[in-house]
Amino acid sequence: MRSGGTKLLKTMAGRRTKIRLLPILLLERSAECLKVMAHPVRLRIVDILMQGEFPVHEIAEMCSLPAHQACEHLRLLKGRGLLDSRRQGRVVYYQIASEQLPALLTCLRRTCSGKGFQKTRGGK
Repeated sequence: MRSGGTKLLKTMAGRRTKIRLLPILLLERSAECLKVMAHPVRLRIVDILMQGEFPVHEIAEMCSLPAHQACEHLRLLKGRGLLDSRRQGRVVYYQIASEQLPALLTCLRRTCSGKGFQKTRGGK
């Protein structure tokens, strides 16, 4: 089933239930976005850029990274259409390009900071 829509399922109790499924294309795009965002530095960068536009050297400093490492993370995020940049002389400024990105970080804050989420140890 490549598209979303509804699917009729038979439950363990023998009842038939309709469930709504998200389109597979949406799920694939979501998984790609989550893969890109699945790094603490990239999450920190988005958190920083939610406050406004910043130059690379300031982003690097706030992330405690050398500028070349910050540039790699920024390049990846920009390449996926999540960030935008502009050059002013020799300085490159970054800002959030995707309207949905702040909502994703807000969702992560709500979901992962509570008692219901526990970090695993040793992959268990």
